[in-house]
Amino acid sequence: MNDRADHLLSTLPSMTALLAHPEVRQWSEAVPGALVKTSLSAALQQFRDAILQGRLTSPVDIEDVIGVAEEELTRRSMPSLRRVINATGIVLHTGLGRAPLSAEAIEAIAETASGYCNLEFDLSTGHRGRRLSHVTERLAELTGAEAALVVNNNAAATYLILHVLAEGREVLVSRGQLVEIGGSFRLPQIMSAGGAILREVGTTNRTRAADYEAAATERTALVLRVHPSNYRVVGFSEEATLAELTSLARARGLLCVDDLGSGAIVDLTAHGLPPEPCVRDSIRTGADLVCFSGDKLFGGPQCGMIVGKRVIVDRLAAHPLMRALRVDKLTLAALEATLRHYADDGEALRSVPALAMLNAPLAELADRANDLAHRLQEAAPSERFLVGSDTTYAGGGAMPVVEFETVVVRWIPSFATASDAATRLRGAEVPVVARIRDDAVCFDLRTVRAADFDDLIAAVEGVVYDAAGEEDDDIDEDDGPPDARVRLPVL
Repeated sequence: MNDRADHLLSTLPSMTALLAHPEVRQWSEAVPGALVKTSLSAALQQFRDAILQGRLTSPVDIEDVIGVAEEELTRRSMPSLRRVINATGIVLHTGLGRAPLSAEAIEAIAETASGYCNLEFDLSTGHRGRRLSHVTERLAELTGAEAALVVNNNAAATYLILHVLAEGREVLVSRGQLVEIGGSFRLPQIMSAGGAILREVGTTNRTRAADYEAAATERTALVLRVHPSNYRVVGFSEEATLAELTSLARARGLLCVDDLGSGAIVDLTAHGLPPEPCVRDSIRTGADLVCFSGDKLFGGPQCGMIVGKRVIVDRLAAHPLMRALRVDKLTLAALEATLRHYADDGEALRSVPALAMLNAPLAELADRANDLAHRLQEAAPSERFLVGSDTTYAGGGAMPVVEFETVVVRWIPSFATASDAATRLRGAEVPVVARIRDDAVCFDLRTVRAADFDDLIAAVEGVVYDAAGEEDDDIDEDDGPPDARVRLPVL
């Protein structure tokens, strides 16, 4: 450290001086003193680092430190996990929490979390009850299975199945289904961790039932079919049907497990949506077990569901590993409420938010888009907001190659690039996550709900106001060029 750096470090205010500052004393009246002190320490450390790295060459003023500490205090006072507005149009956005829950599921979580509940207590007998009994009977009835089980996600479901039913034995899987799911979890690694021995069958693009037949040996425990998640093999391709695999498994005394991943319960094609493997169909076809996610097309909380033959499900439920993989009371509350929506397919399409978003007609999206655009134009008359058509994806590994038609409000910022504006929107009090296309910030109405409008408009208004302040501190925020308003096309 040189003399110059040593001198600059000596200009840093002491903690005593900072705590005695009138502005800091006001902070201590609103937030815990320990948090104030931690924020001040963090600010001081930032200035020390800047001096030692040669990035700061002038003496440090106490007001500068307080300014940085205030930003640090604001950051530390805010929750890390926050509600955001998903304006990307991707309904099952993994980064944004996948499927949003219904109002009934949210209410069930709040009710269950507010006090005690009968999680493992039988109210009729007064004795210890079973944790999963709140959902397993309804889940089995819904899917047509004999029994059901719930763990904390579908990777856990796959792991449990392989560990209990195939440890030390071979599992036949098509080479075209050796997928890597979100977070870099690869199916072969899950199989290895579960103690199963992977036996690859067929080729990447073509795997026939005869390939499974040829691969089966005395060491084989089960045949596993895996949903390809985020990709599809197209063109010169072929795969064995589930009916062929279940027939083969029965003939050879093996188990047949169908890992569906996305968890579609409703036949989506009957409602004009692209096809996805349906849990009910897999059970009817004869799969011994079917596992799938709760927070994808099922539209519930994160969990992994296993349905199938009772004798096999009971083996899984009795294994000690179940305690490590079990779900908590809040997940069960949300799952039970979501299951009630599946009393019939029409109710599910209306009440499960993910299904309702995917099934929303373009005319409805256009009406909401025009309403949002007009309100944005009123809030920020100097900007341009245009309504138009676009495409998006379901997300979450469901229907990966299918583009959905959608309607968006396009904002072409007058003061910055679309990328810069999108970055600023993510810093709003209620962050807005939008997509960028053709140099415009796009708000996709397939995932932006009417309840989001006020917060989205406030975020845009705040970004525009801050940008105007950066250009001219004296600018009148109500001023704007007389021809700034744009006539919006009606779809």
